[in-house]
Amino acid sequence: MNLAHLFLRTARRDGEAPAVGLGTRTLWTYRQLVDRAARLAGGLRSRFGCEPGERVAIVMENRPEYLEIELATWWAGAAIVPINAKLHPKELGWILGHAEPRVCFVSEKLADAVAEADPPASCRVVEAATVEYADLFEEAAPAMAEVGPDALAWLFYTSGTTGRPKGAMITHGNLRAMTYAYHIDVDEVAPRSALLHAAPLSHGSGCYVSPHAAVGSCHVVPETGGFDEAEVFELWRAWGRVHMFAAPTMVKRLVRHAKAKGLAGEGLATIVYGGAPMYLADLEEAHGVLGFRLAQLYGQGESPMCITALSRREHEAAARAGRRDILQSAGTAQIVVEVAIADEEGRRLSPGAVGEVLARGPSVVPGYWRDPEATRRTMGDGWLRTGDLGALDEQGYLTLKDRSKDLIISGGANIYPREVEEALLTHPKVKEVSVVGLPDPEWGERVVACVVAEPGTRADELDAHCLREIARFKRPRRYVFLDSLPKSAYGKILKRELRDRLAREAASEGS
Repeated sequence: MNLAHLFLRTARRDGEAPAVGLGTRTLWTYRQLVDRAARLAGGLRSRFGCEPGERVAIVMENRPEYLEIELATWWAGAAIVPINAKLHPKELGWILGHAEPRVCFVSEKLADAVAEADPPASCRVVEAATVEYADLFEEAAPAMAEVGPDALAWLFYTSGTTGRPKGAMITHGNLRAMTYAYHIDVDEVAPRSALLHAAPLSHGSGCYVSPHAAVGSCHVVPETGGFDEAEVFELWRAWGRVHMFAAPTMVKRLVRHAKAKGLAGEGLATIVYGGAPMYLADLEEAHGVLGFRLAQLYGQGESPMCITALSRREHEAAARAGRRDILQSAGTAQIVVEVAIADEEGRRLSPGAVGEVLARGPSVVPGYWRDPEATRRTMGDGWLRTGDLGALDEQGYLTLKDRSKDLIISGGANIYPREVEEALLTHPKVKEVSVVGLPDPEWGERVVACVVAEPGTRADELDAHCLREIARFKRPRRYVFLDSLPKSAYGKILKRELRDRLAREAASEGS
């Protein structure tokens, strides 16, 4: 069934419910949004030949048009290709060439970058909020396209930090499965709540459009088009019952702002965090400042937002029971997914053993766009090989250790950077930390901690702290103090960039 039906269903049941907001004001009700999207779908078909199976790219910062373009594309039976607005024009060009969309919608802010990207000649570039864009709504609205569960709905391109990005083929069935799991395992959403899109619509926040449309939430786009702590608190108060997706770094900034301004999260319902680990010290601080309003998900583009989850209620129950092991976990398998731990040969491991996290179920994509070899390597046997290392306990709680490529082997011992990071973050002077492994002629690899800390913090005091918290062999052999850590557009710390930087500095010192 076409995902657009979720919006149409809400429009029929509660057509006057706010559907899209900009800042503190409502722009369109669900009836108006569906009407606009259906007419835009007519423009996509008649002007650009967007038939079922075609692709429509979106290169914009968060803005209201994003949502009607997404819905119109599905209404026409085509697939969206939301592209990270922070990519370099060369990266944009590669994705546009690989996806070959019929049309690429851009904002005024990003029009020059897309022009420099040199899209394929077959791709028409249309800038939002122009006469050309408005003309698309003058066409007759077609009937909603009938598509099956295996029809392509979204081409999700990976970040490309380890090579060319791959396009995960997310289907209508994948997003429907994620929608059902969201309401069962992740969060409880009442009709006429609000979903605040302070995180990129091209990523996690955009994935949650479907479950919120299903119950009639208003999709609120900040006036800034992005993440600003003061604006977020203002929008929580203005809309009430606000849900949002955020990376852990965003949660930390919100907590820091709340403490500085004496705020407590009035109007906030739930922050669903994911995309990177939330360290225990940060989570406990967030609970103390914002209350038990956090839920966690673990997923990947290949199983969008849907592998494991730890709901808001589970956070509170674990905190009150002193179950820090549960708070440090990524929760249990969502209802539509089976999760297992395997060794390098694919053999299943017993509870407590560390291995690669595998997942299978209706949320897992069928493969990568035009890349059968990557599809075979990653999910050829029906299981998604996540590349993440973790362990399942007897109750089914998954504790993530690290990406398999981030595992450090020093003196023959496995060292998981997250363990060391967790220990360092309990030091009161440490603000952020990332632990990486560098080649060492004697030990194979040595543990290096890249630390953002208060001025005057010394390596010896951090070393003494680690010796109190973790085994001696796990402690860093070197501490590098930085003003900030390199992050992706989605808030993930770029460990590869840190390793490359440290390696260059070592080579320079040795020459």
